Amino acid sequence: MKSAVVLLSGGLDSATVLAIARHDGWECRALSVDYGQRHRAELDAAARVAASLGAAEHRVVPIDLTVFGGSALTDRAIDVPSEASPGIPVTYVPARNTIFLALALAYAEVTASDAIFIGVNAVDYSGYPDCRPQFLAAFAALANLATKRAVEGASIAIAAPIVDMTKADIVRRGIALGVDYSLTVSCYNADRAGRACGRCDACRFRRQGFAEAGIADPTRYQG
Repeated sequence: MKSAVVLLSGGLDSATVLAIARHDGWECRALSVDYGQRHRAELDAAARVAASLGAAEHRVVPIDLTVFGGSALTDRAIDVPSEASPGIPVTYVPARNTIFLALALAYAEVTASDAIFIGVNAVDYSGYPDCRPQFLAAFAALANLATKRAVEGASIAIAAPIVDMTKADIVRRGIALGVDYSLTVSCYNADRAGRACGRCDACRFRRQGFAEAGIADPTRYQG
């Protein structure tokens, strides 16, 4: 069976991507990153999702991005916005997907995996620059220049199967593949029990996706 590393945050998008990869016949090694984010609920969710969708392995890599801060997700002094704002929001974590893909690249090389799957989306999203197809193409080029495996003839693909899908289409695809979205946590400001705030960008896009898909939202909200 062909092998892939799947970046798994515990949210709706990455859970759907893991389901897609499994459906397409990949043996999946799920990789989550404990980077100092505001809550651990998403890491607990990632473990549930990995088990539910049959990942061959699930690893959590610790890396402390709070030493840099610069984001509402890694600096407690910056509040998570409760309303949409123009421009790239403060929930953007500097270089996060570059770092995550680099970690996944190391894991892929060690496990002789042919692909890295990532759940970025450039349609219903907050405008993060590292969620765009141009970024993915650039990283794929880097990956195949920088690794022993690729230089010796075994290239590594960067797969982003939901990058051009609406949130509603992502939800429909996941439901068709048997994803239990009640296991996932997307909220930037979830409480310890994993209940969503219902106000942040991630909550708004998630709620909109279920509404437009005509599917009941299984998200547990605070209050």
